[in-house]
Order: sequence, then C-alpha cells, then structure tokens
Amino acid sequence: MVRLLIYDREACDKVAIERSILQKQFTIMIGRLYWAITLPSAVITLVMGVSLVWSYPTWPMWLKIKLCFVGLLYGYQVSLHYLVKQHKSGIYKLSSQQLRLWNEVPTILLVAVVMLVVVKSNMSWVYGLVGLIALILVISFAIRLYRYLRNDYRSDKSL
Repeated sequence: MVRLLIYDREACDKVAIERSILQKQFTIMIGRLYWAITLPSAVITLVMGVSLVWSYPTWPMWLKIKLCFVGLLYGYQVSLHYLVKQHKSGIYKLSSQQLRLWNEVPTILLVAVVMLVVVKSNMSWVYGLVGLIALILVISFAIRLYRYLRNDYRSDKSL
C-alpha cells in the first residue's frame, strides 16, 4: 500500500501529462488494494486472532507481547487509512523518503511477531531486542543507500 503511495508522491514531480496518467492509475490501484485486499484481510485476521487467543486458558508472557505488536500493526493499518484519505484529497504531507521509512514499519513489527511465536520463551529478551534494533539499523541503512544511489544515478543521467 505505502509503496503505491510512494510512487504516487513521486509522480507529483513529473511533467503534467505523465503526472496525470500516473496519478489516475495509482488512485485506482490504491483504492482496489485498500478496499479489496488490505481492509478485508485485517478483518479476517482479527476474527481468526481473537478465536486463537480464546483457545489459550492462560496467556503466557510471549503471547501478551505478541498481542502488543499486533495492536501496533492495527494502529499502522489505521494510519494507512488516513494516508489514503489524504491521497484522495490530493494532500501529500509526507515526502517519498518519509513514506519509504513508513513502508518498513510493518516489516519490523512482523519480524518481532514471528520471532516471538517461533522462539517463545526459549530466547533471551536481550538478544531479541538487539536483533530487532540491528534489523531497524540495516533497513534504515538500506533506505539511505538506495536514496544515495538513486540520486547519483539521476545526476549521471542528466549529464
């Protein structure tokens, strides 16, 4: 979803004809993705998750922490709703670089959720946090490297 918003945001820098064509297509794609895939998937996941949680007579600590991360994912889903509404209104409050960073938030949260489910209480919390911080740093570095390489490519292309 955010990837399409990034492309749409970058289309604002194109010439008028190209911008118009791209933004019309991205608007269609964003609407279909949000209403036909993202939102129904969130509802189905919520229903299945609630049924799974009720199957545990007591909630172990790893499950409580996992549910916190899942709650953050649903908060992210709400933020997508606001971004889509802004997009429909033609409001672009975030730059493409900020959107690229926002695009990686669910990756970090999903890695944390999967890590909690797989290792449960068999791993030290310190190692888990260090691993999560390392993942955040690697993703941040990769985004900055991409930005640098893209800008370098553009400057070479203009020569």
